[in-house]
Amino acid sequence: MHTRIYNGKEQIFCEWRRKWVRLTPEEWVRQHFLHYLAEEMHYPKNLIAVEEMIHYISQDGAKTAKRADAVVYLNDLTPWMVIEFKADTVPLTQKVWDQAAIYNTQLHVPYLVLHNGYHTYIGKQTNSIFLLTDRMPEYGERG
Repeated sequence: MHTRIYNGKEQIFCEWRRKWVRLTPEEWVRQHFLHYLAEEMHYPKNLIAVEEMIHYISQDGAKTAKRADAVVYLNDLTPWMVIEFKADTVPLTQKVWDQAAIYNTQLHVPYLVLHNGYHTYIGKQTNSIFLLTDRMPEYGERG
């Protein structure tokens, strides 16, 4: 990973977005986890989308768009995993889980992952609910 100081602010080069971005605590967590997925878990870099725009209908019926921190796609471009990152000082609460679950109303992925640098929660869809599992799935695993 490459970092630099630009206009007095620290930046990191995001290989997935192909640009320099501000190095915030959450971005530090994101970049380390994405590199882990690509280098250690062998997830294809070109099938991981960062800051992916997701459109959905909110509870009040309004059309809404938000950016998912990362979405992993299968080779056929089917969404497979949604990942929500938080800074290492932010606890992974029900509110964070709900944030990731909102994206799944449109994507219908079998895996939701929350990560804050210290803790990782992996939810695997079983029937119509997500159950926590203790290991990252191999790329493309359906379980």
